Amino acid sequence: MSITPLQPNFQPCAAASLSSSTSLFPSSSSFRVITLRPSISSLRPVVCCLSQSQVSVVNGRIDDRVSDRNEIRLGLPSKGRMASDTLDLLKDCQLSVKQVNPRQYVAEIPQLSNLEVWFQRPKDIVRKLLSGDLDLGIVGFDTVSEYGKGNEDLILVHDALEYGDCRLSLAIPQYGIFQNINSMKELAQMPQWTAEKPLRVATGFTYLGPKFMKENGLEHVTFSTADGALEAAPAMGIADAILDLVSSGTTLRENNLKEIEGGVLLESQAVLVASRKSLMQRQGVLDTTHEILERLEAHLRAIGQFTVTANMRGSSADEVAERVLSQPSLSGLQGPTVSPVYCKRDGKVSPDYYAIVICIPKKALYKSVQQLRAIGGSGVLISPITYIFDEETPRWRQLLSKLGL
Repeated sequence: MSITPLQPNFQPCAAASLSSSTSLFPSSSSFRVITLRPSISSLRPVVCCLSQSQVSVVNGRIDDRVSDRNEIRLGLPSKGRMASDTLDLLKDCQLSVKQVNPRQYVAEIPQLSNLEVWFQRPKDIVRKLLSGDLDLGIVGFDTVSEYGKGNEDLILVHDALEYGDCRLSLAIPQYGIFQNINSMKELAQMPQWTAEKPLRVATGFTYLGPKFMKENGLEHVTFSTADGALEAAPAMGIADAILDLVSSGTTLRENNLKEIEGGVLLESQAVLVASRKSLMQRQGVLDTTHEILERLEAHLRAIGQFTVTANMRGSSADEVAERVLSQPSLSGLQGPTVSPVYCKRDGKVSPDYYAIVICIPKKALYKSVQQLRAIGGSGVLISPITYIFDEETPRWRQLLSKLGL
């Protein structure tokens, strides 16, 4: 198995070294990864500036100690839909990002003291989390998986921020030799793939791709990397299949490509990821992470939830509660709140009505109103919920468990 760039675009740093062969698998494996090595004359000198948080190399290994900077750093996507959706989510959580100059890559969140926001490419966010230049980041799960390469220093703090949904999927042509191929098993059993003529896959996922193919029994595969739309590669004859991110699948179908059974490598959406070393060693990172996580959880849990308030005649709060709980969809988060509504009649104050308050999901809203009316509810008021704070978010307990705390 080999990987060769279709459109190499080398921008080497003068301090970096290039190798002609890099193995992604143990030496006993028969898979090979081949990278192109440009000639010395093709390299342009690039000035490399070291940040305050430097990474040193000791005995050929990266020194993974946490740098001595004081600021906590959060990496956010710098461009595209993921960038705008991330800023919108943070704003909804009362964590608006403030930029003095939109051209600058650094910003702040006033509600979080001693925190710097750095706008970066998603893959660079993951790399800088590993190098210690960032402490927290919001990126797609696919990016964490591809560029994190299973590194245990990366911890998923929140694994479902509910935007950026897509899947990493293998797609093959709908025509020719693939016309009747509809599963990974059938693809692996095709006799065409040999060491001399391997299956050619165009992808940008050169870490996850080879692992996925090996796990599915495809031994004779070569991977090509290319910039731009991969969907054209099979029609141009430079690849047999593509491994790429898919949202709706419309672009694949319009280019006569199809997904196959077992061909989805992973499901992805935006996630909050952190450096284990930063959480354990850098002052204030764990507390800041806790606050961000609680704000995210409270907002995300409240999406699509409504507060329903209604008045209901009854002889007692218990009797009203009994009627409400007779309808399963009226139980709310932990049960209805029932409180007396005092009225003055004939000079006396008495609770002729009881007010009930429940939390209802949007999809069950109208049905719940009908049920309330059926058991004597009136004057129904409905308002959206902005935040739902639990006694303690389950993800915080999970994070502490991962850290051994």
